[in-house]
Order: sequence, then C-alpha cells, then structure tokens
Amino acid sequence: MIEVRNLTKRYGPLTVVDDLSFTVQAGQVTGFLGPNGAGKTTTMRMIVGLAAPDRGSVTVSGRRYADIAVPLSEVGALLDAGAVHGGRTAYDHLWALAASNGLPRRRVGEVLARTGMASVAAKRAGGFSLGMRQRLGIAAALLGDPRVLIFDEPVNGLDPEGIRWVRELMRSLAAEGRAVLVSSHLMSEMAQTADHLVVIGRGRLIADTSMSEFMRSAGEGTVHVRAADPGALALRLSAAGAGVREGLESSLVVSGMTAGDVGRIAAYHGLALSELTPQRASLEDAFMELTAGSVDYQGVTS
Repeated sequence: MIEVRNLTKRYGPLTVVDDLSFTVQAGQVTGFLGPNGAGKTTTMRMIVGLAAPDRGSVTVSGRRYADIAVPLSEVGALLDAGAVHGGRTAYDHLWALAASNGLPRRRVGEVLARTGMASVAAKRAGGFSLGMRQRLGIAAALLGDPRVLIFDEPVNGLDPEGIRWVRELMRSLAAEGRAVLVSSHLMSEMAQTADHLVVIGRGRLIADTSMSEFMRSAGEGTVHVRAADPGALALRLSAAGAGVREGLESSLVVSGMTAGDVGRIAAYHGLALSELTPQRASLEDAFMELTAGSVDYQGVTS
C-alpha cells in the first residue's frame, strides 16, 4: 500500500504538487490521471525518494522508501524507460540490478520470460525500440517480486499487442494482491485497466474514487441518431429540450434525452429513423470535463 499525505513540492516559485493526499490499496489497479504538468511524475518520484517533498509524507507499506533495506523487494517502479546503459545487454542490465539488491540470478530469467524479452536477452539495450525499453523497464520493476508497483506511462511506444499485454499484466498483478499505481494518457486503456482513479490538476487532488463511481458521475452520455430528415428531427428534439449537434455522416448526437425519448418524439412526428444508439459517456469525456480548468496548454481548433 502507498500512503500519500499532504504532499507538497515546489521548484522555486512554482508549486508542482500542492497538499496532495491519496492511498493506493493492495489488490487493485489505481489509475493516476491528470493533464500534462499536473504533477503526476513528480509525485511518483517523491514516492520512490528521487525527489524530496517540501511538506507532507509518503510511505510504502508503512515505511519511507529511504528506510527500506532492499528496495526492489518492496516496490518496483518504471519512471523512465530510457534509464538504462545502452552498452549493456538486457540480461546484464537486470543482473546488475539484482546483484545490487541481493536478489537471486534466477529472477533475471524469470522476468525476461514474463515480459517477452527472453529472445533478446543477449542484445544491447542501446539498439532497442522504445517499446522494447518499456518491456525491459517493466522487467526491472518486477525483478524483486515486490508487493507495490509504480508505472509512469508504461504503454508509450508499444504496438497494439504490447498495449493489450500491459493491460493484462496490470490486472494480473493486482489479482495477485499487489498495489499497482499506473499513469497514462490513454483513457481507453485506463477504462479497461483501472479499478480506482486518482485525478489531479495543477498539483491538487480533483478526484479520488472508484472507476464505476467516476463513470456514474459523468452522466448518461449521448444518443446517436440517423434519420431520413435529420434537420426536421433536430428541430423537434431541440424544441423538446435536448441538446443536438451534427455527428459523422449526417448523424445527430443528442444529449439530455434518453434513446427511448428520442424514438418516441420521432415516431410522434412521423420521422423515420435508421439508427438509434445510446452512447455512454467515455472515460475520456468525463476526464476532459473534470480537468477542463486545470489544463495549462490548450490548442485552438477551427
């Protein structure tokens, strides 16, 4: 378990993490979400002692990271896939980590096999793609068979098969009773992976809730409609109080009204429909709405 209490970190006049508190429980995947610059990576660095907080505390299994005698046996972390000597082979990189933590050599082969890296164990890391470096970093995090795992953007550079593999790995690690904290900007993956969400913006906590509760708070979503006369249908739905906008290929996207209500209004006015599909609000939609006031860098769309 990870316990973050009133954590604050400043760099000069800038407060990067601001009085942040949350808990990562064992047996579940906690998604750590926030816009770019929200303070996620800085928080993870403070958890594993790579940055010192200005105020507050963070413990892993009840102890500060600095007080853990064999760190890899308690907490495994992937914060930077590039943090590997390019001249070392995958095997030698992991063996150096294992030896420095007093771990048995057999663990190197075990984690190489689990991460699909056994066939490239003798190749130098400098020639690896980003996806292969991500897998090597995950192997390093698993090396000490820790009960707590931290992953910062672990699917960067992975192909679809690799992304699915990471998703299944996170779920399996949680099922083994481990506490898993993972950050990602891929909302579709978080929706399929996380049990719990911690959302921050500009260093402050915005939400700390279960995935199911977070999605319930996102509302009913929208209804996608195709009609023989979309203009007439849009007028009727708008008059009934629905929000209506144009979708793809002459479809309508309706908010504030159920699919049943849309169908009844269309039938009453004799408007033929070829599609009537309710769409639940996505995690991406809910996240964007929740963090809209915490985004520092916004582009302009025409």
